[in-house]
Amino acid sequence: MKLHLFSISGKDDLQNILEASRPYLEDRPDARIAYLPLASLFAERWLDITQEAFKNLASVDLINTETMTLPEMQDILRRAAVLYIPGGNTFLLNHRLHISKLMPYLRKLVQTMPVVAFSAGTILCGPNILTANDLNSVGTPYFEGLKAVPFNFFVHYGEDAYLQALHDNWLVDYHVFQDNPVVIMSDNAYVKVDGKKVSLERGDAWILRRGREKEKLDLGELS
Repeated sequence: MKLHLFSISGKDDLQNILEASRPYLEDRPDARIAYLPLASLFAERWLDITQEAFKNLASVDLINTETMTLPEMQDILRRAAVLYIPGGNTFLLNHRLHISKLMPYLRKLVQTMPVVAFSAGTILCGPNILTANDLNSVGTPYFEGLKAVPFNFFVHYGEDAYLQALHDNWLVDYHVFQDNPVVIMSDNAYVKVDGKKVSLERGDAWILRRGREKEKLDLGELS
């Protein structure tokens, strides 16, 4: 398993995404990216920007669950070198993956295909998406994520003390009902999963375990 998980895509660009994707795409003249922007209301909204960013590195194949059949989407994924899942509304993203029946296929795929994700895409990789700081505006009843790692994510953890306290209280409430730890990521954080090894590559992040105070993570392997 190869997961590259960010809170944001980069500073005003896709720098984080390109940096993580490049090793899987270089020296491959037919390299393709499977682009899964389903957390955006309109899947094609950022397609031009994404294609421009990956120009001369890889072709970008968009997956749209509302216009494609399941075999068409699976074919794009089979041909891709990397799966890229950007941000937006996590509940909308998860809803579309479930109603399109693509989720079971993705759960198997992420065990072997490199995944690069930020924001909603990062949250999706956990056991569930209940730690998303989004509105469930779509009214989805589907909350199980990709289950690629045993902990949830909370992204965009800011520096404002009031908001930090508010979000910390939300996550304590989460642990009233759920057991799994939550990795809390600031916007500069990068978490990498390489097989069974999970490491904080850069930035600031914390881990919150049920019944315990949150702990600041050092760079290196998570324990």
